[in-house]
Amino acid sequence: MLPAGAARADQPPAHADAFPCPAGLEPQVRFWRGIFAETSIHQVVLHDALHLDKVYKVLDFRPELEDGVSPAEVDRLTAEERAIHDLFADDPAPDRFLAAADEKRLRGQRGLRERFGEGLRVSRRYLPEMERIFREEGLPVELTRLPLVESCFNLHAYSKVGAAGVWQFMPATGRRFLHVDNLVDERRDPIFSTRAAARFLAEMHGSLAAWPLAITAYNHGPEGMARAVAQLGTTDIVTIVRDYHGNAFGFASRNFYAEFLAALDVERNYREYFGNLPVEPAPRTREHRLDRAIGIQQAAHMAHADRELLASLNPSLSSLVIAGRRPIPRGVRLRLPESGAAGFETRLAEAPAVERVERTERKVIPVVAHRAVRSARFRPAVLTYRVQRGQTLSHIAKRYKVSVASLRVTNRLDKAGRLRPGQTLRIPRSVRRSAA
Repeated sequence: MLPAGAARADQPPAHADAFPCPAGLEPQVRFWRGIFAETSIHQVVLHDALHLDKVYKVLDFRPELEDGVSPAEVDRLTAEERAIHDLFADDPAPDRFLAAADEKRLRGQRGLRERFGEGLRVSRRYLPEMERIFREEGLPVELTRLPLVESCFNLHAYSKVGAAGVWQFMPATGRRFLHVDNLVDERRDPIFSTRAAARFLAEMHGSLAAWPLAITAYNHGPEGMARAVAQLGTTDIVTIVRDYHGNAFGFASRNFYAEFLAALDVERNYREYFGNLPVEPAPRTREHRLDRAIGIQQAAHMAHADRELLASLNPSLSSLVIAGRRPIPRGVRLRLPESGAAGFETRLAEAPAVERVERTERKVIPVVAHRAVRSARFRPAVLTYRVQRGQTLSHIAKRYKVSVASLRVTNRLDKAGRLRPGQTLRIPRSVRRSAA
């Protein structure tokens, strides 16, 4: 990871011709630009799902929140609030209102301004290295802005269908390029997953031969886009968005390229929408591929760092590893602070096997004794909890009978452990079961 300054987002795109904005997609791009840069997360835009320029109403719940109404209550929209306004004067169809009121057409989109702004701020830390990787792979650096669409650069993003990390790789696709199992999930590492995303995008562009199609395939799948091209006999993205009705080619897939263009435009002109963004420099690090398993506490000691720092530098490590219940496996690319990387390999090689241990809060288990305790197996059971106004880590730790430190490490919080209302925390637990 390189030391990061502000990415030069306000510079003209290097591959503008690779990402055309056809006139047929301009309404969609305008819509998403507004969602990303202007509409608050406490506003909901009611709109037509096919014609995004048909906006019926913007429901603004910011006054209610200021009056103390909870976010959960704000999310409950009444039928009256979904009433359709007459925006179809240019549509002569006699059943235009009935068709527009269909549940497949009437759609509510929450604004993303706050999340997108935070994503832009976080991205400053990683974009220089991400751009270097894409240049190395021979790809346009503008593609490194796709995580703004996929996850708003939320490092801990998980989807309901199992996609993870800033690039939102599904498990099966992730395993093609990355180490993904119950101890290490490199999908969660923004740099390791960037290399994988570059190779995946290059692969799709090689088969589809156009970036609008390859970018849409990142959401819909390359086989699905190949079917669309074959069925319609065209590679024109506007025609495909308008006329292709394949299974699973829904709202998200139809809008994915337009969202990318909107995100690219907002990011390039971020000062216009968000002002100057603070830049948090990335720490100077070095990678070391482990030739043996080692507990995280021992690794941190040998790297002259604390466990929290080592965990923050290695987001691919699971909560089991971070808590010390399992060792960091052999073969892992461990990212070390540059200040402690010198001599790490020597210190590791000189450490007696009996000292390479897994540490939990209650006991120390020598790694060499793993076979003896194999009959006692653990499987993770992670709860989630939504933070309420005024709560602190100590409140939540007491409620769930866990330590403040384990909450902070599992959720990768800083030492201050600051929380915000509505934030989702993972509550670490372990369930022990006997061997079958």
